[in-house]
Amino acid sequence: MFSLLRLEITLQSEKAIELPLHYNYIVQSFIYANLPSKLAHKLHSEGFPYEKRSFRLFTFSRIIAKAQRDGDKLIFPSPLTLIVSSPYLDFLEGLVETLVRLQTFRLAKNEIYLDWIAVKFTPQVREEETIRMLSPMTVYSTLLTPTGGRKTYYYNPREEEFSRLIRDNLIKKYKVIYGEYKGSEEFAIEPIKVRREDEKIINYKGTWIKGWMGIYKIRGDPQLIRLGWDAGLGAKNSQGFGCFEILSEERKFRRSSVARKSPGTDEKFSG
Repeated sequence: MFSLLRLEITLQSEKAIELPLHYNYIVQSFIYANLPSKLAHKLHSEGFPYEKRSFRLFTFSRIIAKAQRDGDKLIFPSPLTLIVSSPYLDFLEGLVETLVRLQTFRLAKNEIYLDWIAVKFTPQVREEETIRMLSPMTVYSTLLTPTGGRKTYYYNPREEEFSRLIRDNLIKKYKVIYGEYKGSEEFAIEPIKVRREDEKIINYKGTWIKGWMGIYKIRGDPQLIRLGWDAGLGAKNSQGFGCFEILSEERKFRRSSVARKSPGTDEKFSG
């Protein structure tokens, strides 16, 4: 049921791909639309319950391609790449099967073609790793205001609560998948190269969400770090937050191709 891999999906188009500035919901909808219908319904409506909340247990990157801004739109050249990661094997298998079978899709108003899918297996993880965010990492609390209302407070990576909430979230995900957690609760995530422009404020279906890109040092139980690689760090992973890669000059992934390039092109994307 649970896997140790992620997908690197490369998509082609016959012309430039136009998306709004805030495209998380569009990419999430693309993923759900290309899952088997029963699985998509289960994830969207139920997920994996834990206490009073539910986890969808997947995450995805920002679109990997250099875009040009045109007013309230982004213009992406073809091809573009998307990383989709999950510890839930049925989710990954269902997505691959649909993409390979259909080959042609809609992404907002754009007609796109499957070029390539590469499978990346979860790397060996050490107690300390350097990571780069592929989509913003978000951590927040809901606070009561003096007037009795509610306010969402987003933490920045230099606040002490940031590491604690990341750890607590990972332990909850671990319990959902594997049951009782008996590993070390020592955990820290430290900004290494996080610039002002790495603070991202994204509109998801009318809600503004603050998250952080950048490079970090992460220390803790390798089981938790590995789970973060699979399912995402922090909150709102299935909305396109918390996907990261591990940086290491000597780190090598086993890869196998499982799809063909799109019709009408001789180019291959090397990643």
